[in-house]
Amino acid sequence: MKAVVITDNGGPEVLKLQDRPDPELANSKVLINVKAAGVNRPDIFQRKGNYPAPEGWPDDIPGLEVAGIIEEVGADVSQWKIGDKVCALVGGGGYATSVAVEANHCLPIPNGFDFTEAASLPETIFTVWSNVFQRGGLRSGESFLVHGGTSGIGVTAIQIAKGLGAKVFATAGTDEKCQACLKLGADKAINYNAQDFEAQLNEAGVDVILDMIGGQYFEKNINILNPEGRLIHINAMKGPKVELNILKMMRKRITISGSTLRGRDNEFKAALAQDIQKNVWPLINAGKFKAVIYQRFPLSDASAAHELMESSNHIGKIILEN
Repeated sequence: MKAVVITDNGGPEVLKLQDRPDPELANSKVLINVKAAGVNRPDIFQRKGNYPAPEGWPDDIPGLEVAGIIEEVGADVSQWKIGDKVCALVGGGGYATSVAVEANHCLPIPNGFDFTEAASLPETIFTVWSNVFQRGGLRSGESFLVHGGTSGIGVTAIQIAKGLGAKVFATAGTDEKCQACLKLGADKAINYNAQDFEAQLNEAGVDVILDMIGGQYFEKNINILNPEGRLIHINAMKGPKVELNILKMMRKRITISGSTLRGRDNEFKAALAQDIQKNVWPLINAGKFKAVIYQRFPLSDASAAHELMESSNHIGKIILEN
């Protein structure tokens, strides 16, 4: 197979397309002929040597989500057959022409979606559903804030939260990006380079916040959360060390949590996939969720895709195609 390999820790130029042995197929897995793979910020961290792959996945081939056609099934697999079109969450190795993945980590490609659109779904939807809805317990009628509203996570969180009846707020870095958030369904979008999101949302209050920023955002998040509010962290791009006013947390009965998805065990991811197919796939198949693809690159041009990701100039997802 062909695969994009991290030849050394460093900048985008260390990504090289090379020949690699085809993946070995375990009894519980399917082999996917990959047609498209999503590019995500954890891929950047892995390229720099800061995010090692879980055991059993390649450290030198990034990629956390794929879409393609099943070309082989393991002996214990009954729910899929050769020729089925699927998208899947993988622990690594997605930047390749083939990948072997646990069969119960796959989902059917939604109605009307092509491979590129389907490849944009797994990593962000698994992350958002696990953190915002399972961990954060967001319910219809509550208010929700996502920082980085035009990131892959952001466009996913806005659409699912709105589709399930929440009032949605988002932050983004330009007026253009704020307009994109509003078009996706956000009720209010705040340009964090021009406005203070705490001042903008302090009166309204927020029930659940999904934060990937950390740093100085932490105290502001605490201040705008309603009583019984939930603050969920999935990254800390501006710093992991923060100061917490414990008394304020106690008075407002705030729950602070967070998680990383990549290292979770197979059983957790399988149960999460099942929950997503039950609760999110109907929204997508009903046309209430759209894939937001900013740019497509051939697999051989993964370095350019990483350059774009690091520029933060994109709105939505960046996809590699075979």
